[in-house]
Amino acid sequence: MQQVVDLQNDPDYQALGVPVLSIAFDSPDEQAPEAEKLGINSVPMLSDADHTVSQAYDVLQWAIASGEPGHTFILVDADGRIAWIADYGAPDNPARTMYVPIEELTRNVGQAVGE
Repeated sequence: MQQVVDLQNDPDYQALGVPVLSIAFDSPDEQAPEAEKLGINSVPMLSDADHTVSQAYDVLQWAIASGEPGHTFILVDADGRIAWIADYGAPDNPARTMYVPIEELTRNVGQAVGE
């Protein structure tokens, strides 16, 4: 969840005007204590317990060994289409990581939105 905290608090990312939503298989009750402890207060923490969203955006193609999505970022445009997608935790990604430097995300999202 540190990634969410850092996106929430980074002024350069915030300047892009691109909202962040966190979507996980965990229930809201499972996410809430850690979100509160970390001070996540402006990012909606959503649950995809039935995997509907993960399947709709085809992120399970990068599932980790437990069957959960990796560390996927999706930029959805105003028409609901994927404008940019990257999975940094995918098994075939040689730099597989569960944390992406905020500068890198800001740069990638900025390029996708034409900044």
